[in-house]
Amino acid sequence: MTGHVHSIQSLGTLDGPGLRFVVFLQGCNLRCKCCHNPDTWDMQSEKQFTPQEIVEKALHYKEYFGDKGGVTLSGGEPLLQPQFCYETFKLCHAKGINTCLDTSGNILNDNIKKLLGETDRVLLDIKYTENDLYLENVGCSLEKPLEFLYYLNEQKIPTTIRQVIIPTINDNQNNIQKLNKIVENHSCVDKVELLPFKKICQTKYDNMKIEFPFEHIPTPTKEMMNKLNELLK
Repeated sequence: MTGHVHSIQSLGTLDGPGLRFVVFLQGCNLRCKCCHNPDTWDMQSEKQFTPQEIVEKALHYKEYFGDKGGVTLSGGEPLLQPQFCYETFKLCHAKGINTCLDTSGNILNDNIKKLLGETDRVLLDIKYTENDLYLENVGCSLEKPLEFLYYLNEQKIPTTIRQVIIPTINDNQNNIQKLNKIVENHSCVDKVELLPFKKICQTKYDNMKIEFPFEHIPTPTKEMMNKLNELLK
């Protein structure tokens, strides 16, 4: 078995607790207008690795992981390759390595539930708190990630909710209040991260000769991010 891999980051600090060996998988079934990695959309890639090869690479950095660090599978959307992710996480646990899944949570089936059984933490994108914004800017309904979160809560899987703050769309008090309500109803969520929208991905869109839908939207100010973070419970 091999997985389609976009890239690997040896020691990441933004993709889960501690220092992480981060594998960005190829392929995504969504088309988020704020996407930073349009080069991961296509399912096919020239880079293919077996779960064993991924874990062997990660073991070189195990001494840096400490108690909190480990391996994160991100994307693209890792849920499109659940069996590969499952085998990778199973091997990680056999080697005493913590596992983390970074996902938009828009798919839930038996294979993914099996994968979640080997997952120590989930980084779940709740991109918006209104269904119409999901349909317009993501390509699925808000119901999908909420169904995923409901299952995480049932299984008591530690969860970090992440949301990119996009000026004029979700940079408002109403959005944060609804996000707080989601957190209140799911005890598995122990952390919320608000991330500022950035446009460093513009060159990727230009190189691929496709339009960046949010090219006209500015990056939120530090003052705005601070204000929204203060509203988080």
